[in-house]
Amino acid sequence: MNLNGKIDFSPKLLEVFRSYSASRFKADLTAGVVVGIVALPLAIAFGIASGVSPSIGLITAIIGGFMVSAFGGNSVQIGGPTGAFIVIVAGIITEFGLTGLLVATLMAGIILILLGLFRLGTVVKFIPYPVVVGFTAGIALTIFSTQINDFFGLGLTDVPSDFVSKWGVYFANFDRVNLYTLGVGIVSLLIIILTPKISRRLPGALISIIVITAATWIISRIDPSLQVETIGMRFKDMATDLPMPHGFNLNMDIVNRLLPSAFTIAMLGAIESLLSATVADGVTGSRTNSNTELIGQGLANVVVPLFGGIPVTGAIARTMTNITNGGRTPVAGIIHALVLLLIFLFLMPLINLVPMSCLAAVLIVVSYNMSGWRTVRGIFRSPKSDIWVLMVTFLLTVIFDLTIAIEIGLLLAIVLFLRRVMENSDIKVYSEQLDVAEGTDLSQHEVLKVAKGVSVYEIDGPFFFGIATKFDELMRSTMHDKPVVRIIRMRKVPFIDSTAIHNLEILINSSHNENIEIVLSGVNSGVRKSLEHAGIDRLVGPQNICDHINKAVIMANDIAANKK
Repeated sequence: MNLNGKIDFSPKLLEVFRSYSASRFKADLTAGVVVGIVALPLAIAFGIASGVSPSIGLITAIIGGFMVSAFGGNSVQIGGPTGAFIVIVAGIITEFGLTGLLVATLMAGIILILLGLFRLGTVVKFIPYPVVVGFTAGIALTIFSTQINDFFGLGLTDVPSDFVSKWGVYFANFDRVNLYTLGVGIVSLLIIILTPKISRRLPGALISIIVITAATWIISRIDPSLQVETIGMRFKDMATDLPMPHGFNLNMDIVNRLLPSAFTIAMLGAIESLLSATVADGVTGSRTNSNTELIGQGLANVVVPLFGGIPVTGAIARTMTNITNGGRTPVAGIIHALVLLLIFLFLMPLINLVPMSCLAAVLIVVSYNMSGWRTVRGIFRSPKSDIWVLMVTFLLTVIFDLTIAIEIGLLLAIVLFLRRVMENSDIKVYSEQLDVAEGTDLSQHEVLKVAKGVSVYEIDGPFFFGIATKFDELMRSTMHDKPVVRIIRMRKVPFIDSTAIHNLEILINSSHNENIEIVLSGVNSGVRKSLEHAGIDRLVGPQNICDHINKAVIMANDIAANKK
């Protein structure tokens, strides 16, 4: 983490115009129009599922999509609202209202910008895969559970937010199923599923919305008793003009309370956008600037809430649609935003006619695609620690919330990783004889004679707080056999942390008090720099830090002989 030198911010859009052509624009135009059409039903559905109006979902897709393409570090990334944010957005609105969501989104944008400025784009990619799969599958199940009311036409107006209570209410009210609404939902679902079998280029969600909306409108005109709830019935008059940017009041109390949610939005946005960018790079052969991508995502999330929008991130499905239709530059993403803008300005009255059960079908398919059940099944063949991380993250996401799930999931993954490192790290004790080639690929073995009164302790693995404690316990258990010299062999120590340095300092001081010399062997340059910075070289004596075990043994044998 550093800010030394030039800030790593170079939007891909600036690179494009150096060699842009009319043929490239034609391909980007086609891809942008197709992606805009595909993004329309998703933006509406994600907006409604998040607890805001369809117009806010569209505004988010328009402004966020433009910002991500204009300032991002990936050539084909399509930004907008995604299903991953539904759970946390709905939770923030329930507790803090829409203003709280706007503040949390703005704070998340600032966090993303800082992650990019501090060049942490590559570090975010190292979040354990079971954590990502666990909360993604949990989000998918939660999204699915939120659509039962609209899909079955239960007509419930006060559904609990927590998963268990929600399903309890559903089961208690399944006698209220509206068969006509359920039929509309099932037909919508079938159209979405079957459309790709006809042509993968056809957007199943949009085809379903157009066909079902037209059919239900015609049926309602023939028989007024056959009514199904529509977007217009639920949201009444929706805005058809882009809102002017506006501010909102900030105070430290609300900032402190929203900080965990803002951090979750930022981490989720970073993970999803960089995952999408990585998938896109694998298909197109391009290379994403991760830090620029985070800054671009951050800028989008700073600007969008000023217009009343919800969080933005890179969307894998829309990005892949862009690629398969020929999009190769950020111009396609900008065109996709302009297509949505034209729809917002001129076709919003038609959107009022879309049945809610049809949108529920769209989100049920989204949740199925998000679930990644094949990936989950694959992880169940992995080590048990990965399975535990997956299950804990999944259950916490479903039963509690995403913020707790990510925090506990990451903590559990770190603890299990450290445990695995400790299990594969070792401390060996030698006396009388030492095979220099032991633990290497060398075929020729050199056995060193270790004088009486000299003990060799070899640390195999990172010398961090866990191993430091293990080493300290070993030293205490051998205190009764007091040697004249202790050699600490560190050829296999790639790094050392402050706890290990502290324990080493205590060992050196206690050994000196008992007239026992300490010799360090095989110290690499990085570890030596840490030891020198902490003053260990002065404490042990610079001459007692050797670069090879042969020198260390010779020195220790001489010290032992002189002391005798």
